Amino acid sequence: MRLQINKKLLVITIGLLIIVVIGIRFFGQEKVDFNTEVKPLLNKKCISCHGGVKKEGGFSVLFRNEAMDTTDSGHPAIVPGHPDKSEMIRRLVSRDPEERMPYNHEPLSDREIDMLKRWIKEGAEWGDHWAYVAVQPTPVPGKKKLFSGGKDWVKSDIDYFILEKIKQEKLSPSAEAGKATLLRRVSLDLIGMPAPEDIAQKYLADNSADAYAKLVDTLLDLPQYGERWTAMWMDLARYADSRGYEKDGYRSIWRYRDWLIQAFNQDKPYDVFLTEQLAGDLLPDADDRLFLATAFNRNTMTNDEGGTDNEEFRTAAVIDRVNTTWETILGTTFACVQCHSHPYDPFKFEEYYKFMAFFNNTRDEDSPGDYPLLRELNTEDSIKLLALENWLQTHAPHRLQDINTFIKTWQPAINSLRCDQFVNSELTDTKWLAFRNNATSRLAGVNLNGKSELIYRVNAYTDKGIWTIRLDSANGPAIAIIPVNKTKGWEILSQQLKPIGGVRDLYFTYYNPTVDASSQNNLAIFDWFYFTEQFPGNTVNGYDSARADFFHLVRTNPRAVTPVMMENPDDMFRPTYIFERGNWMAKTAKVQADVPQSLNPLPEGAPRNRLGLAMWLTDKKNPLTARTLVNRIWEQVMGQGIAETLEDMGTQGLPPTHKNLLDFLSWQFMNEYKWSVKSLLREIVMSATYRQDSRVTEETLEKDPFNKYYARGARVRLSAEQVRDQALAVSGLLSHKMYGKSVMPYQPDKIWLSPYDGAKWIKSEGEDQYRRAIYTYWKRTSPYPSMLSFDGVAREVCQARRIRTNTPLQALTTLNDAAFVEMARHFAERMRQSAGDDVRRQISWGYEAALHHPIDKEKLDALEELYRTALAAYKQNPQAAAELLEEENGETGKAAMVLVANAMLNLDDLITKN
Repeated sequence: MRLQINKKLLVITIGLLIIVVIGIRFFGQEKVDFNTEVKPLLNKKCISCHGGVKKEGGFSVLFRNEAMDTTDSGHPAIVPGHPDKSEMIRRLVSRDPEERMPYNHEPLSDREIDMLKRWIKEGAEWGDHWAYVAVQPTPVPGKKKLFSGGKDWVKSDIDYFILEKIKQEKLSPSAEAGKATLLRRVSLDLIGMPAPEDIAQKYLADNSADAYAKLVDTLLDLPQYGERWTAMWMDLARYADSRGYEKDGYRSIWRYRDWLIQAFNQDKPYDVFLTEQLAGDLLPDADDRLFLATAFNRNTMTNDEGGTDNEEFRTAAVIDRVNTTWETILGTTFACVQCHSHPYDPFKFEEYYKFMAFFNNTRDEDSPGDYPLLRELNTEDSIKLLALENWLQTHAPHRLQDINTFIKTWQPAINSLRCDQFVNSELTDTKWLAFRNNATSRLAGVNLNGKSELIYRVNAYTDKGIWTIRLDSANGPAIAIIPVNKTKGWEILSQQLKPIGGVRDLYFTYYNPTVDASSQNNLAIFDWFYFTEQFPGNTVNGYDSARADFFHLVRTNPRAVTPVMMENPDDMFRPTYIFERGNWMAKTAKVQADVPQSLNPLPEGAPRNRLGLAMWLTDKKNPLTARTLVNRIWEQVMGQGIAETLEDMGTQGLPPTHKNLLDFLSWQFMNEYKWSVKSLLREIVMSATYRQDSRVTEETLEKDPFNKYYARGARVRLSAEQVRDQALAVSGLLSHKMYGKSVMPYQPDKIWLSPYDGAKWIKSEGEDQYRRAIYTYWKRTSPYPSMLSFDGVAREVCQARRIRTNTPLQALTTLNDAAFVEMARHFAERMRQSAGDDVRRQISWGYEAALHHPIDKEKLDALEELYRTALAAYKQNPQAAAELLEEENGETGKAAMVLVANAMLNLDDLITKN
């Protein structure tokens, strides 16, 4: 009886197991996920022939509507719900090599085909890539129910996300690093250099529970914080003190660098920080500071080479602004969409030019003057301007803004390079309108409505010239006959015009009776023309002095000039066209400014200009802006981004290792931190994740060689700027002077050449040669050599991240570059003065001064041996010691310690953030 019951139970059990297995097979499989399973396969195997570049057979898998559409064969490639009726599946399983897809490539595996069949059977649902979905609140994993062993380790919400992944990978977090290590690490990360000695000693002596938190807050409040984070942004803004291309002449744009330092130190909210740089000039009551911010987009290169096409390079600058916006602010590659729809991401060809229209209506025109320029007046002239503004506010308030703008920027003037139809005239060097005798040229499409005065900038080489401005033809009626006499270089003059009105073509003629008719010499050249109303208020008291002050301020030499952004006025509006295959000379359909349809729409009421663009970028619905900045800050501090490819969070970029953490911090950044970069940084550096010891065990090295799961602290080589700044600080040479024109520290002769203008690298004097690296003069065609050795970039275009290298050139730089040798001399002197005559004590003091923890015996013995060896060599060759010390009679012991100090500055301990 019992046996029969057991047999029945066995049969029932087996039957239930069969039902469970069948249920799992047919009903228990998870739904195919488009983003993680289908899209990567399509990108890898299909999209090169069926995407944004090519649509072989009329089939594209870039957008769902295209994928479901009828192909050239007359059949839809994908029929949702019916894999057996889908041409795509038929082609994937075909045995005919002329039909089977992928064509002339390895066939898909059975598993891959099965997955695609199931996806189609489930309805072929599309999905949005994770980075293109708006950031949502993300719950903190395990916060209420901690993982085993994690309670004592967690110090921040960040740590819950990290701990979850560590546990999944069967790893354990590392212990907290020592105080000295944390001091150096967080100082380098927050201020880019060692902490000032008083702050360091205060922290090391503080044994309270909140000592580290107080250190972090102190560092965030230091002015050096702004300098450190400006160094990061300068790569993104492609900052340089030169204009680029072959000629690469000087550009005065250091005021923008100073604006960045102040913005970071003020912790300017990131949404405001971006808005001011993109569209500060379009904000209400824009002042000098807001204009300066827009120099972000004037760091584009200008081609001053003679014979170049100004419109070509103006267009190149606009394209650069589009690509920089996407790479810097949106962390997405967009440049390829200039020629065709994006091969992998949901951006259409036409959308590139709609986006370009946001930038295409600006006043800059690749002009040699780099206009528009913000002209900053000296104190006396600023007082004069204030008085003029008060007079205008009383007597002509309707003219206050345009007069103030013209004084500050010389805009909106028409550059002479707009002229054409030359007879005995030319654009000399493709830059300025030049007249020979009996000359004619045209300036087309000038709006003369309400314009009764012409202000112009001219350089005339001879007296008694006659310049006539005529309407519609070279023989048309004259609206002005202007005497042109020899000037002292460039001068700004004015001339009243007959009131005409309308948009007319103006013909310029020039004649000089004193010059031989056969002369081929240029007699006068013109820079720009400003057609305007006459200065107002000629019937009220103070008119003569106000007008005189106006022209004085227009003509005065400014204290500084900075290229800035300005929009064209309505009568100079520049339309935008689609370029056929990206060719700027092949313009097709006209387009209006707009954003890609696959992302959030323009906010309601946003203008279709750069200000509207800024509103779109900083809208909390934008999926990319916050993620990009959070990812970039994480990379700067932790050594790699949560999504490693900072420049590309699209479908071809590397996926984030901790997507939920990235989304959590992005939401916090926008909503809880109110776009505060300092708050974001504080959250990261206060975490247990950040504070871990960086020593690696065999287990963690095997399971996570690149530290992607953060079971240990980051170990990263310092940036080029940090290497220099640290060496200057350790040696005692570092100047804390802030702001001002870029400086020229030591550089070997014949590296920095400027064949066109003969400019020389003139070594700065005094403390200027020891200033922080961000103040070093940056010439695009010849960047500072030691910075390049440590992966600094030329900044011809935006650089989203630096790829760290490890080459012998780096050691050769720190051991041989004259600037580092000088730092070593001063470092050695500090050791000798602070530690007495004992060599081992000197070395120990120097090491601890640099790293704030004692040197181990092995390193101390090695450095002492280096000292003894060098001392013996210098005793044999005293002249070598004298040369090293740059003294007539060099002390051999002193020279030997300089060699030790030089080696210490090259130690991995100092070059790396451990």
